[in-house]
Amino acid sequence: MPEAQNKAAQATLLETLKAAIPAGEWPKEGSVTEVKLLRKTDRKVFFDMGKFGTGIVWGAELMNAREMVKNLESGGTCLAKIKLLESDDGYIELSLAEAGRERLWQQAKELQESGELAKVKVVGANAGGLTAMLFDLKAFLPVSQLSQEHYPRVEDGDRQKIFDELKKFIGQELTVKVIDVNPRHNKFILSEREVVSGNVKELLKKYKAGDDIQGLVTGIADFGAFVRFVDEPQLEGLIHISELSHALVENPKDVLKVDETVKVKIIDIREDGRVFLSLKALQPDPWSTLGDRFKKGGEVEGKGYKLNPFGAMVDLGGGIQGTVHIAEFESADAMKQLLTPGSARTFVIEAVKPEEKRIVLKLKK
Repeated sequence: MPEAQNKAAQATLLETLKAAIPAGEWPKEGSVTEVKLLRKTDRKVFFDMGKFGTGIVWGAELMNAREMVKNLESGGTCLAKIKLLESDDGYIELSLAEAGRERLWQQAKELQESGELAKVKVVGANAGGLTAMLFDLKAFLPVSQLSQEHYPRVEDGDRQKIFDELKKFIGQELTVKVIDVNPRHNKFILSEREVVSGNVKELLKKYKAGDDIQGLVTGIADFGAFVRFVDEPQLEGLIHISELSHALVENPKDVLKVDETVKVKIIDIREDGRVFLSLKALQPDPWSTLGDRFKKGGEVEGKGYKLNPFGAMVDLGGGIQGTVHIAEFESADAMKQLLTPGSARTFVIEAVKPEEKRIVLKLKK
């Protein structure tokens, strides 16, 4: 049959089939369906689509699926994605390669919905997290979704140092959960933290905010310290830098050391299993017992502690700091010369505000 007549016959057949099948049952472009191989040529491959007619794979789609077609015998079945319902030839244009990829994404979605665990091998890393392969798809495991055991404890938050720590996981196998699947945006997100969160939440049921626990310092970062529960080693909490002491802390290493045993108070347990601890909650608050030591107009000895654009912090001893406004100095350079860290001077107390934990000082002229 001449090619023009064949095209016309196919188009007529397609219209007849469409008229005979209810509108709701007709396949949609983008849907995936099972097809049966009819015949192969060098440039085109034809598939039986049952009551929907004949499908065709050709051109770039055939090149992309060359190996798949090569291994498919006549009468064999495979999945195909409908690219175009009506081609110029009257066939339904198909994609085998995209159907396979669609099936992989579907498997990923099913795994997310089931909540089942999966083992993945880490194949790459960047400062934001790890990459791994699952269902032949590249997935991402963000730093924030790592377990506490694997979280990179970099002191200054330096991205290069974080990257160096994460590179150590390349080649390792991790157990994860799928938490987000979006094929349209090529988004496939994994979580290691979610794997342990269920067990962690169960263990945390016997604790509450206000409880005191014995802990072991397992890591120190610029924002605080990580502490593992001595009686439940699977549990770990964070002491934020603001909860290390009533005094101003510049570096957590000045207060704690790794492997040090400490007694801390639980101040918050989040729904996601994160635990926040406090060291200063178990220390006497020096601001509540100022007594007559500091009075407006009195003089006090202090040492320069920290300089900033607004003035200087002065260590008055006993966990108490005072502030000197920049206006007290002729210039920022003059402030640096007069109050170098550790230098001692005499100050006059201008105001005492224990409720704000603040003592305002002036330089003694």
